[in-house]
Amino acid sequence: MALKSQKSGQTPSELPAAAHGDGLDRYDVAILGELQRDARLSNAELSARIGLSAAPTWRRVKWLEREGYITGYRAELDRRKLGLGVLAFVRVDADRNTGVATRELEDAIRRLPEVISCHYISGAGTFELQVIVTDLEAFSQFSIKTLLNLPNVKDIHTSFSLGEVKAGAALPLAHLRPSPPDR
Repeated sequence: MALKSQKSGQTPSELPAAAHGDGLDRYDVAILGELQRDARLSNAELSARIGLSAAPTWRRVKWLEREGYITGYRAELDRRKLGLGVLAFVRVDADRNTGVATRELEDAIRRLPEVISCHYISGAGTFELQVIVTDLEAFSQFSIKTLLNLPNVKDIHTSFSLGEVKAGAALPLAHLRPSPPDR
């Protein structure tokens, strides 16, 4: 059963965005920061950490989800413990850069579970991929049998990660915090 506001008679998902206000305030930024550190926090734990009672915290989380600031929740997995020892950065050069050809290549890349990230890039190449596989032999087979056979691929160039310095980091939020008043 959905809880209804005593004032408006609406559930939090029915409340207009204006009920929250425009943009993010310090509580919203605090919620985003805490959930980036631990998305498994209960609402009670989250509200205690940000210094707001449980009901408004819950409404704010739902608003952040609805407005697209929070796009999902997931577990971070250790790729090495799962036997995925090779991380490759692959620049893909497209044969043609027409709208139809590019969309066809994008769609094919999206379907590859080994590709964990894909970006349009400036400079040489069209896309930069992050590819995770078990070992170098698996990467060799993946590049020859899959990547080079994607639609509209002219060439690929690969660099391998030799060691991870930082990964899976939280997004920086300091630019969202209000500045202290001038003295």
